Amino acid sequence: MLFVILLLLVICLILPLFLFFLKNRTMPPGPKGLPIIGNLHQLDISNLYLQFSQFSKIYGPIFSLQLGLRQAIVVSSAEIAKEVLKNNDLVFSNRPIVYGQQKLSYNGSDIAFSPYSDHWREIRKLCIVHIFSSKRVSSFSSIRKFEVKKMIKKISGHVDSSVVTNLSELLISLSSTMICRIAFGKSYEDEGHERSRFHEMLHEFQALLAEFFVADYIPFTGLIDKVRGLHGRVDKSFKEFDEFYQEIIDEHLDINREQNKDEDVIVDVLLQLMKERSLLFDITFDHIKGVLMNMLVAATDTTSATSVWAMTALIKNPRVMKKVQEEIRNSESKKDFLEEDDIQNFYYLKAVIKETLRLYLPAPLLVSRESREKCTIGGYNIPAKTILYVNAWAIQRDHNVWKNPEEFYPERFLESSINFLGKDFELIPFGAGRRICPGISMAAASLELILANLLYSFDWKLPDGLMEEDIDTQMLPGITQHKKNPLRLVAYK
Repeated sequence: MLFVILLLLVICLILPLFLFFLKNRTMPPGPKGLPIIGNLHQLDISNLYLQFSQFSKIYGPIFSLQLGLRQAIVVSSAEIAKEVLKNNDLVFSNRPIVYGQQKLSYNGSDIAFSPYSDHWREIRKLCIVHIFSSKRVSSFSSIRKFEVKKMIKKISGHVDSSVVTNLSELLISLSSTMICRIAFGKSYEDEGHERSRFHEMLHEFQALLAEFFVADYIPFTGLIDKVRGLHGRVDKSFKEFDEFYQEIIDEHLDINREQNKDEDVIVDVLLQLMKERSLLFDITFDHIKGVLMNMLVAATDTTSATSVWAMTALIKNPRVMKKVQEEIRNSESKKDFLEEDDIQNFYYLKAVIKETLRLYLPAPLLVSRESREKCTIGGYNIPAKTILYVNAWAIQRDHNVWKNPEEFYPERFLESSINFLGKDFELIPFGAGRRICPGISMAAASLELILANLLYSFDWKLPDGLMEEDIDTQMLPGITQHKKNPLRLVAYK
């Protein structure tokens, strides 16, 4: 018996060495790693997109990594991104199985982290038709208007009392409140301690989605993750949000609940579809919770982060700030508040948003994918189950594509048809292909309304003693890249 155990241990140790050294030699070049762990010890999880950008300068626009016993490739050019996300979109339509993401998404019952399958196609179709359609996005305009007006009123109070505005805090609060009302029909903004607790829960949840679990890359090492306390954190966060979603669902299932029939929120839409049983599969509460999770995390994060980065770029570039404010204020509208219909012809504002998404895209590495079968990319043979990282941050700052790519220059989009809808691979902040973010129209509507009214209602300056160069552009680690230090500005009229 002892001999068998020792033999199994030897096999477990030796087999990875063989797999490592017998790695397909036609894979792209990449940094040399060590047996078993591969390149894991060389990676800085907090800023992978920067590290990958440096590797691409050494090994080229496509290079390989050995992540424990899993192979990966990193793509850093628009040309190869097109080859991957368009020509081989179906091949790379899968998601790698990552413990934290799978647990928190109800084993892939959502849109973002679900493996490619019939279920994923159906749930995505459901969301595109019933949640992210132009009609549905428009139906939420009154919520967006109400919440943005409330924020503008708060800032007006800061103007009257000469208080410095913490825009980072305000915009994060606005985004989460807006999405909670759109998804759940409920706001947590005015609930004191509950609001603070909710934001703490959300921050922890977002951090865990980006957390590194050793066992995802080296089997039999799950004890390491448990000792690090990661399993306990995931279980706690999952339980908290599962109870939160169930409470929301129970409220909306209550036949005695007062409901505004003109304002069906997303949980109502999903529950109605569940009741109708009109799809090819039965919607369960796990599916509903998974989609609600996507809405809460993705929409809150991307909207708030992009709004903060836009205002950061504008305060650092007074010329652009002046130009976009002139466009907004010289419009025919002389209202106290700009509505969504008033914004449609603000082409320079739209260019500012595109340029913000180019320089400060919310997810620099998008969301990783995995090949479903072997294929050829850039002349290299890529095996099945290879993890794919698309370094959109490097692509959108590529000197071979963009003139003066480090400069914030919205004018580059005024005479260009390039957009962020997934057709132009030089600009893919929301991804491309089958796995493109389905909520682009909702994100654009929110961003335009927020920024237009911030710039229409107020002038902005730095607090006394600060200069444009004092405003940093450091990013926090995570799936979504938030500004590290809060953006504090003085609003005046």
